[in-house]
Amino acid sequence: MISIEREELDEYSVEDLMIPSEKVAHVQGGNPMEHALLVLVKSGYSAVPVLDAQYKLKGIISKTIIIDNILGIEQFELDKLSSICVEEVMDTEIPYLKRGNSFVDGLRSVIDHPFVCVIDEEGHFDGILTRRAILKRTNQHLDLKKS
Repeated sequence: MISIEREELDEYSVEDLMIPSEKVAHVQGGNPMEHALLVLVKSGYSAVPVLDAQYKLKGIISKTIIIDNILGIEQFELDKLSSICVEEVMDTEIPYLKRGNSFVDGLRSVIDHPFVCVIDEEGHFDGILTRRAILKRTNQHLDLKKS
C-alpha cells in the first residue's frame, strides 16, 4: 500500500503550484456574453474567471452558463449573446484560495472544480490553482516514495 506523508505535501503552498494571473484567460463583468464565449472557445477552456476593472475576482463564467442563457424553447437565441453582460449571468458562488493556503487546502478545493481562483487579501485576482497541478505534484510525490 502506498503511504502519503501529509507533512511532506504540506511543505507546498498554493503559491508553489498556482498559475499566475498574467497567464490566465479572463473576462470582465461588463463584457457581453459574446466576448466571453469567444475567449472560452479560443482558449479552449470551459470556464474563466470574471474580474472587475480593479482586477478583483467577481465570479466565473462558463460555456454551460452561456449556453443555458441563450437556449430558447425551440432554438438558440443568439441575439442574447450581445445583449446580456457577463455579470448578469456569471456564477458568484465560487470557492477561492489565498497564496499561503496549504497543498491540502488546494487538494480539497479542486475535488469538485477543475480550477480554483487565488486572490490576495483585498480580493485581487492572483491566479488559479488547477486540479492538474495538484495531481501532478501528488504523482511526483508518489514516484519519489516508490524508490
